[in-house]
Amino acid sequence: MPLPADPEVVDTGHGLVKVLQGIFGPHPGYRPAHAKGILLQGTFKPTVEASSLSTATHFHRTSTTVIARFSSSGGFPDLSDTDPSGNPRGLALRFILEESPRHVHTDIVAHSTPFFPAKDGPEALAFFRSLASGTISDHLSSHPAAQAFVQAPKPFPTSFATEKYFGVNAFKFINQDGKETYFRYRIVPKAGESYLDDDQIKAKGPTYLFDDLSTQLEKASIEFDIVAQLADIDDVTNDCTVHWPEDRKLVKLGTVSLNTIKKEDSAAEQKKIIFDPVPRVEGIESSADPLIDTRAAVYLISGRERRAA
Repeated sequence: MPLPADPEVVDTGHGLVKVLQGIFGPHPGYRPAHAKGILLQGTFKPTVEASSLSTATHFHRTSTTVIARFSSSGGFPDLSDTDPSGNPRGLALRFILEESPRHVHTDIVAHSTPFFPAKDGPEALAFFRSLASGTISDHLSSHPAAQAFVQAPKPFPTSFATEKYFGVNAFKFINQDGKETYFRYRIVPKAGESYLDDDQIKAKGPTYLFDDLSTQLEKASIEFDIVAQLADIDDVTNDCTVHWPEDRKLVKLGTVSLNTIKKEDSAAEQKKIIFDPVPRVEGIESSADPLIDTRAAVYLISGRERRAA
């Protein structure tokens, strides 16, 4: 996973890491955002429809090993699960395509709202700097996308397993005939969506979401459908703040079944694993959305710091 070639994108990435650490405080060995998280392992099984859209390896195998990370927003490793700043929740998925002679993977990075506060790196940096300086109201008044993100409902999920997650950036499938299809990921819980009201939240403990995962796995695997929302020809694909109409076609790409919490050496693996917003696999490519490279820079810069801590 290399840094982006554009030095301005890299500089913006450094700036974002610095401002996030300023907001939440330095927590060596942890992510500057979505610091509180847990790793699970399972498998992905694709649909026939997925193989017709893309030549990506994991769409043409019977099954592929998956590493998943559920997380809470913010940079506090010990944030209570009942703190509203933990919403939206995050889910990152890594598809292990090859482990020898070299490690090859492709990832999905998603969170539990289709909204994002910025269309590119400089705008994201301005958003978080306004949070740090206490000028967020001024920023929101002149940035409708940021205001929409802040105002969007972010309910407390009953469980990580009953939350729906959105990949806000657009990507491009390429199939064996060279046909290109732009899309956005959605990760939909097989158990259905379920949320808590205010009274239910007050009765919950500070680790209820993370404790629930063990309880769930004692009964059965935790399952999600991986879905692609397909763009129409005139849909904007280079700006994650522009939403596509809900009547766009949805295609099920496959099912992820999570069956194990990675407890052994979990802390070390959490420090080591760096999820990558760039697909880096044949059959799936980034769109022209500039935020993808910015996010990749932030993840790699902070990941290197985390590994060195």
